[in-house]
Amino acid sequence: MDNLMSEGLSLMVFGMGFVFVFLTLLVFATGFMSKLVTKFAPEAKPQPAKPQPAVAAAASPGNDELVAVMTAAVHQFRKH
Repeated sequence: MDNLMSEGLSLMVFGMGFVFVFLTLLVFATGFMSKLVTKFAPEAKPQPAKPQPAVAAAASPGNDELVAVMTAAVHQFRKH
């Protein structure tokens, strides 16, 4: 029984050690790849904001029902 317990403990230590080494290597590899990407890839330029179609549609005359429905939906959402 003592031999079985020592085998189980050694297997547990070996398995946990393997997982620890693998995760440590994964952290270093991810950090290295992140540095490579930031060095070689250009940053994206921010695009100017465009008005949303729903806002433009709601602002046009004759859409009172649409504005009422949107207002009710916002009030219902904020209530919960």
